[in-house]
Amino acid sequence: MSVAVILPSRNEPATIAAVTTAVDAALGDEQAVIIHADTSDTPDTTRRFTATPTRARKVALTGLVRGKGAQILAAARRPETTGAQAVLIADTDTRNPDPAVYRALLERVRSGAALAIADYPRHWDEANLTNHLARPLIAAATGHDVPQPLAGDLALSREVLAAALRAADTLPTELSACVDGYGIDAFLLLTAARFGPLASVRLDEAKRHAGSFPHLPDIYHQAVPVLLHLTAVWNPPPARGLHAAVYRAADRVLEPGRLQAMLTTLDGLAPPLGGYDERPWPLPAADAWHAVNSGIPASEAARQLWPHYLLRVRDWLTSGQDATTAQRARKLAAAHARLHTALTPPGAS
Repeated sequence: MSVAVILPSRNEPATIAAVTTAVDAALGDEQAVIIHADTSDTPDTTRRFTATPTRARKVALTGLVRGKGAQILAAARRPETTGAQAVLIADTDTRNPDPAVYRALLERVRSGAALAIADYPRHWDEANLTNHLARPLIAAATGHDVPQPLAGDLALSREVLAAALRAADTLPTELSACVDGYGIDAFLLLTAARFGPLASVRLDEAKRHAGSFPHLPDIYHQAVPVLLHLTAVWNPPPARGLHAAVYRAADRVLEPGRLQAMLTTLDGLAPPLGGYDERPWPLPAADAWHAVNSGIPASEAARQLWPHYLLRVRDWLTSGQDATTAQRARKLAAAHARLHTALTPPGAS
């Protein structure tokens, strides 16, 4: 099976060589191609990629429009990629890249998966967009419970890539801008969900990479409109007979100073919501989904949901510091189930 790899990067000179080496080891194929899609501020990242010895052929793309999605789509439109039977996309800020992970993702696609995505454990204070919104919303709307739907390490089939490129060309302007950014992960996964099985490659070791919390506003406002827009066209499956979701919220001590800095950041991102009549999470997320389903633009629904989401993250961080690992996992699973109930039409069975 012919394989192409896409490595999107911005200012990753410290990690690009190790990721490239690990990817090449996973491929073990001189017929494969590794495409580096870079928008760094300096040439250092590209130089280190170019200098890294590989068996696979390398292509370095520079001068691209900045944005994770724009970079991936630019590489995906290359003839080296469109001709491949499977395409691997890997984060380039990973500090512990493992060839076995990349190999397993490709093997799932070779075995018939439309898309395979990494499922690595996350610490309880991380993955807030995934745990509180992306995973439960995708599961509730589509029936696909993918533990890490926004993971940056994934493989997809040629058919899915072709469909994604066609779909990207027909998106409304505001949604297209989101897909050109952090919305690309949700876009690829939800496109693949229409074509065949989605596979998760479960890993026991946490991925070490740059934290996402500093980019929370950008990630939210680019990913959530895509999530709402693409899940709103699904008919939610009935809740009856669904298995309880299993969440992995790995424990660690969050230093008081770091916790307070995170809470202060959250408080500065949107006006606080007040009052005891505030609808409990995840009902505001269900309201946003229903709004899009009734014709409200996804970007507007996401903006209305934003302060409710911030309150959820703030409450989670405040209460989670004193919870056990099992308690956190149960709380996430309970909210997951409540969102499914809120999206399921009355009387559905």
